[in-house]
Amino acid sequence: MGTLRVTVWGENLHEQREAIVQAHYPRGMHATIAEGIEEHLGQRAHVRTATFEQPQHGLSEEVLAETDVLTWWGHIAHAGVDDTVVERIRERVLLGMGLIVLHSGHGSKIFGRLMGTTCMLRWRDAGERELVWNVAPGHPITRGLPEVFAIPEQEMYGEFFDIPQPDELIFISSFTGGEVFRSGCAFRRGQGRIFYFSPGHETYPVYHHPAVRRVIANAVDWAAQPGLAPYSTFGKALKSPTGWYAP
Repeated sequence: MGTLRVTVWGENLHEQREAIVQAHYPRGMHATIAEGIEEHLGQRAHVRTATFEQPQHGLSEEVLAETDVLTWWGHIAHAGVDDTVVERIRERVLLGMGLIVLHSGHGSKIFGRLMGTTCMLRWRDAGERELVWNVAPGHPITRGLPEVFAIPEQEMYGEFFDIPQPDELIFISSFTGGEVFRSGCAFRRGQGRIFYFSPGHETYPVYHHPAVRRVIANAVDWAAQPGLAPYSTFGKALKSPTGWYAP
């Protein structure tokens, strides 16, 4: 297996506007997420970052062509993400690029377009403890993780979460208020693997949490699909003496 090419995308807007976010992430959440991936995947991965305010949001055709897995954290600029870039990402996912959607990225254009639903949920920001339960022991995304881990302070996300039935449910979270949430969901679209992971509100240092960093790195590893066969050719099928084929 060659080097795993990862692009970590973040809005990098809260970090410029809110002191508490700057204190937790002085170089931006995207930088901290990238560090966690490098920490666990080491020289196996080449990690770059991109942000909302860059030309084409840092996601040109050239960048995406050199990306095996894209991670996405967005919140206050969902509506401002260029539809051309969204469609570019969607096409790459269908052709096999992995996509890791984090926390409030559930409301992003790209996640909604790939899921086909509103992807909305219940929420409450009260700095509550979150317990993240591993409900898929043995899955590659749960490698090296305990049966349950605690995040001391986090925004509550609760059901109902308007997503399609996940292909695999990896984590369920419970909160101090009694709510539960499908916090780790895996999907396949076309040839691409998608993982949604909810912990990661900007005003708490969640992306410094060792277990959260492990989850994201494992998910990146799982979502990468090197050596895929060429995508199927679609069109009118013709019959030949040896069977059906498409010209």
